[in-house]
Formats: sequence, C-alpha cells, structure tokens
Amino acid sequence: MAHHKSAQKRIRSNEKKRLRNKYQHKTTRTFVKRLLNTKEKAEAEELLKKVVGMLDKLAKKNIIHKNKAANKKSQLTKYVTSLG
Repeated sequence: MAHHKSAQKRIRSNEKKRLRNKYQHKTTRTFVKRLLNTKEKAEAEELLKKVVGMLDKLAKKNIIHKNKAANKKSQLTKYVTSLG
C-alpha cells in the first residue's frame, strides 16, 4: 500500500478512471453489436452516426487505438451500405 498522500490519491483517481473507461468501452461494444444485428437500413444509418461518435470519443481518450477506431468505422459503414 502506498504511504504518501499523493500516491493514495493517484490510486483512487486511477480506479475511477479505469471504471469510467471500462463502462464507455463496454457501452460502445454493445451499440456495435446492436448495429450489426440491425437489418433495416434507415435504423442502421441512425445507429451508425451514434456509434461513430462513440468510437471517435474512445480513440480521443486513448481507450482504443485511433487505427482500431478507423478500421471499425470503415467496417460498420461498409456493412450499413450493403443493407438493402
């Protein structure tokens, strides 16, 4: 266990950040799955806008790598355009 006050505070703040990042990442994954299970094009396009924003936010906060976000956005956009 840390002995300095600043180290104890760092442990507390890191845990809060870890839980927030975990929540945001899990929520984004859930929306991606929801998008991939959608068969209607109009609904998928609306969901795609939301998911792209979520992925950009994760990449901006370094929760996921920016290239992973770009690849995922490309994959999802390709899927939505393939819907008829």
